[in-house]
Amino acid sequence: MENATIEVMKPGLSTSIQDLGRTGYQQYGMVVAGAMDMFALQVANILVGNKHGAAAIEAVLMGPEFRFVKDTVIAVCGANLSPTLDDEPIQTWKSYRVQKGQTLKFGKPMDGAYAYIAVSGGITTTKVMGSRSTYAKGGIGNYLSKGDLLPTGDPNMKRSGRSLHPDLIPNYNAPNKIRVILGPDEDAFTKEGIHTFLTKSYKITTQSDRMGTRLEGPPIEHVDGADIISDAVFPGTIQVPANGQPIVLLADRQPTGGYTRIATVITEDLPRIAQSLPGKEIAFEAVSLNVAQELLHRRQQLLRLLIP
Repeated sequence: MENATIEVMKPGLSTSIQDLGRTGYQQYGMVVAGAMDMFALQVANILVGNKHGAAAIEAVLMGPEFRFVKDTVIAVCGANLSPTLDDEPIQTWKSYRVQKGQTLKFGKPMDGAYAYIAVSGGITTTKVMGSRSTYAKGGIGNYLSKGDLLPTGDPNMKRSGRSLHPDLIPNYNAPNKIRVILGPDEDAFTKEGIHTFLTKSYKITTQSDRMGTRLEGPPIEHVDGADIISDAVFPGTIQVPANGQPIVLLADRQPTGGYTRIATVITEDLPRIAQSLPGKEIAFEAVSLNVAQELLHRRQQLLRLLIP
C-alpha cells in the first residue's frame, strides 16, 4: 500500500482507527463514534506534531503488535498497557523516533483501558462523512486484522522526545468522585432517588462497551416510570432505565434515547469513566455548569499550550 507505515502483526482486542468523531450527522441517525478518551488522543497527536484531531490507533486492554515499514515518530497516550519497542519498555505520554523494521508491542494493562498510538502524519485511511473513526456496528471501517497495512501522512521527524509533564498525566485509578450536572430529567426522580444517586457507589459491569458504561448498585427511584419520549443524549448522559441501574453513554451512543436522564458527566471527567475497568466502584458528585465550563476551558488552554 502506498504510504504504508505500519504492518499489523497481531490485532489485539478490538483495535480500531479513531479521531474526534463523525459530527453533524446525528439528525440522520448516525452516531458520532470517535476516541473514548479524547484528551489522550489529542495529546498523543500533539506530541508527534499532528493536528490534535488527527486519526490515531485506539487499543483496548490487550494491545496489538505492529511492525514499522518506514521511519516515523510515535507516541502512546492514555492507558498504560506496558508498551515496548523492540522489547525495550517505553514511556507513555512521550514521543519516540522509530526506525523501519522495529516492532511495537504491548503487555500487561497497568492503568486504564484505552491506549492511543499516534503516528506522525496521522493515519490516513478513507474518510466517511468527514471522519476516519471506526463504527463497526454501522459498517464504517472495521477492527484491525493481521496483515493490515496502515497508511500515514508525511512524518515530522523532529517531534521525537517530547513528553507531557508528569503532573499533567491523568491518574485513571484516582478515587475522586465523578462530577456531573444534574438533569435534564431530574424531576422524573424522587428526592430519595436523587439522594441515592449522589451518595451511593456503583460498580462498573462487564456489559460495558464503547456505547456506554453500565453500572450496578442501589436502584435509583423514579417518580412515575423510566420511559420518556425519545430525546437527545450526549457524551456522558446518564440514563436510568426501569431497573434503576444507571448507564453512562459514551462514544458509540445512539443520537436519542427513551430513558430518563438523571445527569451528565462533565467533559473533564469523561476519560475517567471510559478508562475504568469492570469491577471498579465509582460515585457521583453534582457541580454547577460554571464549574464544568471552567474545567473545560482549562483543558482547552492546556492543549493549546502543548502545541509548539
